[in-house]
Amino acid sequence: MTRFFAQILAALVVLTAFPALAQPVDTGHLVAELVARDATVTPGATTYVALRQKIDKGWHTYWRNSGDSGEATRIVWTLPPGWTAGDIVWATPQRQPTGPLMNYGYHDEVLLPVAITVPASAKPGETVTLKAAAAFLVCEEICVPEDAVLTLTLTVADGLAQPDPTWGAAIAKALADAPGPAGLTGVFAKQGASVALAVTGAALKGVDLSEAYFFPFDSSILDHAKPQPIERGPDGLTLTLTPGYAFQEGAGPKAMSGVLSLGDKAYEISADVGALPAGASGLGPPPKSSGGDGGSLSLPLAAAFAFLGGLILNLMPCVFPILAMKAASLAGHAHDRRAAQAQGLAFLAGVLATFLALAGALIAIRAGGTAVGWGFQLQSPPVVAGLALLMLAVALNLSGVFEVGTSLQGAGSGLASRQGLAGAFFTGTLAVVVAAPCTAPFMAPALGWALTQSAPAALAIFLALGLGFAAPFALAAFVPGLLARLPKPGPWMDGFKKLMAFPMYGTAAWLVWVLTIQAGNTALARVFAAAVVLALAAWLLGVAQRRHAEGGKPLVLTGLGAALSIAAIAAAVWPSYGGPQVASTQPAKGGAPTVPYEAYSPEKVAAAQAAGKPVFVNFTAAWCVTCQVNEKVAFATQGVADAFKETGAVYLKADWTLKDAVIAAELAKHGRAGVPLYLVYGAKGGDGVILPQILTEGLVVRALKDAQTR
Repeated sequence: MTRFFAQILAALVVLTAFPALAQPVDTGHLVAELVARDATVTPGATTYVALRQKIDKGWHTYWRNSGDSGEATRIVWTLPPGWTAGDIVWATPQRQPTGPLMNYGYHDEVLLPVAITVPASAKPGETVTLKAAAAFLVCEEICVPEDAVLTLTLTVADGLAQPDPTWGAAIAKALADAPGPAGLTGVFAKQGASVALAVTGAALKGVDLSEAYFFPFDSSILDHAKPQPIERGPDGLTLTLTPGYAFQEGAGPKAMSGVLSLGDKAYEISADVGALPAGASGLGPPPKSSGGDGGSLSLPLAAAFAFLGGLILNLMPCVFPILAMKAASLAGHAHDRRAAQAQGLAFLAGVLATFLALAGALIAIRAGGTAVGWGFQLQSPPVVAGLALLMLAVALNLSGVFEVGTSLQGAGSGLASRQGLAGAFFTGTLAVVVAAPCTAPFMAPALGWALTQSAPAALAIFLALGLGFAAPFALAAFVPGLLARLPKPGPWMDGFKKLMAFPMYGTAAWLVWVLTIQAGNTALARVFAAAVVLALAAWLLGVAQRRHAEGGKPLVLTGLGAALSIAAIAAAVWPSYGGPQVASTQPAKGGAPTVPYEAYSPEKVAAAQAAGKPVFVNFTAAWCVTCQVNEKVAFATQGVADAFKETGAVYLKADWTLKDAVIAAELAKHGRAGVPLYLVYGAKGGDGVILPQILTEGLVVRALKDAQTR
């Protein structure tokens, strides 16, 4: 009898059960809620609860592998005793090209089901509340970390589970459409600069493969932004993929897994390294629909980014001295239109030639297997020593110790001489050399994209960068209205020229400081000795020039000065330097507040995340002017020091002053060709969030506090 009444009671519960109750939460750019497949759940059974995201128009969230940037959605469950939650069943992602980057995620609406196991001890008739803390990175042109605490009430009942009238069918469809195993066999092989992935199996026979695309689970396996040409075979297909930085480590990965999307169908696949099936070359031409996802748009967008970056580069502090010199030179020709235009074109030619020369050297070095990026030349102590002496020579010239070409006092008389045009060309070259330590906004993604492309595409990006950098002065030379506003030539120009010598002395001193970090204190004595010899040579050349102007014979002095210059440069750049200085990880006593840091390694990031701590990684270099400005403005403040203490964040520095393959690979992973790069990892794991290249104290503090909760 008791059992009979229990059955009646259970039946009544089923008949009168309300749909699962949940409360949506608007996080700012999406509405999140927990929705259930079943209106009632059965003891000992498994049900599904989905995280529903209703995303604002134009915004998106991310898949488990977010691609080149972004961060996957995360869920932390709080469940009644005995209840357990499985992993997220990820829907097939959509490709989200963002400039030169390729991300993976969702827009509009997505359901992410999670298996919930009900304990056998659950009592029919009771209601339970499931709680989930969800964290999202929601992006449009900017990215906003958002989170929500969600709850869902379920009713326990005997018998078969009853589908939820609102969400039951939708969740069932999401589960059916989610990628799953289909008996496919995968194998991949490295072939030159590409990776061929061959997939075979009955599920691919007779299927349209024109929209095939491989989404890897591991973000380091592939270059996500590159096209994936398809070659159809008798038993499947072969995708030609561009390898990511994981293939730069030793022999590369032994296996890779992911989702093979065919448009309306998607399957999970796992491939091992090995020999490709017969006929699967992976080298055939791509079909009309290659799955490249708009790859043809990458070059114009990257070129536009590079041009904007070049324009902004003129505002960076490292190029102010050179641009001031160029402005004074242009003022000297302001009232001679033809001379001004010739000067502007010569400056443009010097900028473009130097950018292309740097690009050619960079491409050649990378083709030889060495991981280098923008500013690579400043990672070489001999080059830094040579540049320090070059800046010293320029400063001595500006100070009037010796002359190169026509002096500024006479620059306004008549057309520019050949020496004057050569001087304008050299000024363009020098401007690029001193701009090399800087990375302006928009430059980083453009250069990161360029260094993964073919040589012609990469050279096109550097050409666009040079055009943007030279545009203000080159255009000013052709705009009469601007030229008319410049002051007339006069004695003031000689004083201004000598004033500009002091920033160049400062640049030389800064390069010497970089050299001591790279090569130790022994380099200091060598470069100082070379500087003294070079200064003597410059003085002798100046004496010879003045004697020649007076009708004397300066041949001996000229030859001696040239010999001393060569000796000084040879002594400075001779490539036998001691080891680098090791930076202290402890804060200095007194002075501005500092934050203790450790040297970066991927293992330290993983260990800190495993311990539940936020991580701030600062990719920097001593020769990076932007990095050093950020150090003073954004890091050496009491507010930032307090934020690190309050959040318990681990501070890691990835010092790229000298070449480092691990750092170069991590920069490439995030689509960067140089520093600075700032990554903030949340305390609960996941990928790092990229901060802007120009930092403020408030931005760093806010990023650390956000990382504490995600």
